[in-house]
Amino acid sequence: MKRSVIIIIGLIVLVVSVAFYLAYNQKPDSMVEDPMMTEPDEMATNEMAADVVMSNEGEMAKDFELVNLAGEAVSLEQLEGERIYVKFWASWCSICLAGMDELSTLSAEATDYKVITIVSPGFNGEMDKEDFIKWFDGLGYDNIEVLLDEDGTIAKAYGVRAYPTSAYIGSDGVLVKILPGHTDNAMINETLEKIY
Repeated sequence: MKRSVIIIIGLIVLVVSVAFYLAYNQKPDSMVEDPMMTEPDEMATNEMAADVVMSNEGEMAKDFELVNLAGEAVSLEQLEGERIYVKFWASWCSICLAGMDELSTLSAEATDYKVITIVSPGFNGEMDKEDFIKWFDGLGYDNIEVLLDEDGTIAKAYGVRAYPTSAYIGSDGVLVKILPGHTDNAMINETLEKIY
C-alpha cells in the first residue's frame, strides 16, 4: 500500500513538473521558428559584435608628448587606438644593453602593436641629450624608436624605479601593466595578446 502511494505521488510530481516546464518554455506565436527561415546574415552578426566595447582593467596611462631622435614629436594621443609596448631604459644599464638585439627584432616584427622606448637624458645618471644621440646613432639599431624624456618627467609619472621597465598600454589608453626587469620577446607578445 505504501509503495503504491509513493509511486502515485511520484507520477503526480512528474506530470506537474512536465506541465510547468511546457507552460514556461512555450514560445509566443510570433517566435515560433519557421523551418524556411535562415540564420542571421553574417553582416548583421558582425555589426552586433562591433557594438561591444572591449576595455582593459587599470587606470588611464599618463599622457606624454616626447621628441624622438629625429626631433619629431610623438604623443600618446597620436597612438590612440593602438596597443603599445613601452620600454624604459638607460645607456648605463648592462641588462638593457644586453637586450638591445632582442628589442630591435621585436620592433621590426611587431605588426599589430607599437614598440617605443623611452630614455631620460639628464636624469638618474643618464648622459645629456646630445651625447646620448651621438652614442645611440653609433649602435646601428635603426628599428628601435627612442623618445627622449629629458629630466625623467615621464619616467617619474610612470613610477619607474629600475631599468629596464616595461609598460603595456591598451588600445583604449589604459596602462594595463608595468613591470621592472628584463622581459623577453615571447613574454611581451604573450602579454600583449591578452590586452585589447
